[in-house]
Amino acid sequence: MRLEAITLTGTHVQLEPLRHAHADALLAAADRDRSTFGHTPIPADAPSMERFIGVLLADAERDTALPFVQRRLADGVIVGCTRYLNMLWWPDRTTPAEVEIGGTWLAVDAQRSPINTEAKLLLLTHAFEQLHVFRVAIMTDALNARSRAAIERLGATFEGILRKHRPNSGFLTTPGLPRDTAAYSIVDDEWPAMKQRLHEKLRG
Repeated sequence: MRLEAITLTGTHVQLEPLRHAHADALLAAADRDRSTFGHTPIPADAPSMERFIGVLLADAERDTALPFVQRRLADGVIVGCTRYLNMLWWPDRTTPAEVEIGGTWLAVDAQRSPINTEAKLLLLTHAFEQLHVFRVAIMTDALNARSRAAIERLGATFEGILRKHRPNSGFLTTPGLPRDTAAYSIVDDEWPAMKQRLHEKLRG
């Protein structure tokens, strides 16, 4: 089974399949201000960015991820990344039963804008209405208060803390040591009401 690369377009942001050609633009986005990347692994130089992209594209080849760049439509500038990952395949299904949305980061000038909300709306809409998943997971470092607040504003359900679940990353952590993960989810029964709330939030 494999998810084909797709482009998802909204009013504020377009999610495009990640390519090596995006390396310079992503590095420029990350370098505008790194102060909010305390729990996020964002490459800091060109070789690291090339390796970062290579790992994500290899994950896509193994059908374990579908990575995107986030392009701000107001000026056409690439402002970050996001992806589907940890896709769970059940027997006799041609699409995943579950996906996780993660690996998300935005340049400082795209934060606290409609871009993150609309990107999540695009990804959730595709997951529930095209892939027909039963569940979307969203995970973050339990210590990342900023990320947790953003997930909770979406309306995702907090499921608990997974202890020593994934490796630390970001300059506020000790990379490689295990972190506790705050686990959130959205299930298909909740999606219609959440979709309406997200559209209202974008209009407001």
